[in-house]
Amino acid sequence: MEVLQILGFSFLILMLRTQVLFAVSWEEWWTYDGISGPAFWGLINPEWSLCNKGRRQSPVNLEPQRLLFDPNLRPLHVDKHRISGLISNTGHSVIFTAGNETVANYDGSQIPVNITGGPLSYRYRFHEIHIHFGLHDQFGSEHSVEGYTFPAEIQIFGYNSQLYTNFSEALNRAQGIVGVAVLLQLGDLSNAELRMLTDQLERIRFGGDEVIIKRLSIRGLLPDTDHYMTYDGSTTAPACHETVTWIVLNKPIYITKQQLHALRRLMQGTPDHPKAPLGNNYRPPQPLLHRPVRTNIDFKTSKVNGKACPTMYREVHYKATSWKQH
Repeated sequence: MEVLQILGFSFLILMLRTQVLFAVSWEEWWTYDGISGPAFWGLINPEWSLCNKGRRQSPVNLEPQRLLFDPNLRPLHVDKHRISGLISNTGHSVIFTAGNETVANYDGSQIPVNITGGPLSYRYRFHEIHIHFGLHDQFGSEHSVEGYTFPAEIQIFGYNSQLYTNFSEALNRAQGIVGVAVLLQLGDLSNAELRMLTDQLERIRFGGDEVIIKRLSIRGLLPDTDHYMTYDGSTTAPACHETVTWIVLNKPIYITKQQLHALRRLMQGTPDHPKAPLGNNYRPPQPLLHRPVRTNIDFKTSKVNGKACPTMYREVHYKATSWKQH
């Protein structure tokens, strides 16, 4: 470990010198593996120190037996109307960003999609979607359940539009960001809105590529469940801002082998200088450090109005053994 730390600091000095000589953005210097990977994010750039020293980092491994039932948690609400924007290969991830003044608005005056309810005390405005995925089916998601990881994960981000003027400002501020995590399970039939995103992947094969997507339903990406888990955490890429209220939905949506194959064909570099596959773009689980993970699933209630109440144990939506059996 001491050798790795020495290498990390040496790398930091080298990067600082490179910054002075070439004025390259810090965004160029982090990856998901090796000496610029997650273990070194906080060493590469002192402004990213939370990545290594933070106490509320994400993602985390969710343990059903440690969940805290909170009867005050409300259903999550996401506006139904559709939105247009850009899907891009950033060299780190696949990101869909809501259209703004830099994107031609194909729907007249585009109405923002708001995220409210759940554990949230404010109104949050949808900003972007990140897609994390593995190069093999056994891993790819950032959040895990009882140590079990999924092939991919969609993260829907919004910013607190009642307190802050934009996403960038909210990233650094208390109660600034909401992250809705949807885990993706391999299946024969895909979510329809997910297909709208994956159908464009061939057009963003390399880093820097982007294409417009019209009329995507953010609400349509969510699974058919009112149940979720929530905790206070961080963004899962540098600078690891600890301003995110995470909501992990207690059911997956489905992605096909063909869609995963399309994701795995994406590259980090340019056509002239391809670097490596974009996949395996996930941060490992971070220590929970006594943070409560609350849920609106009442484990003690077996029936509501004569009907069986879905709980994590009875419906086993997120129980590792049930996924492995299927």
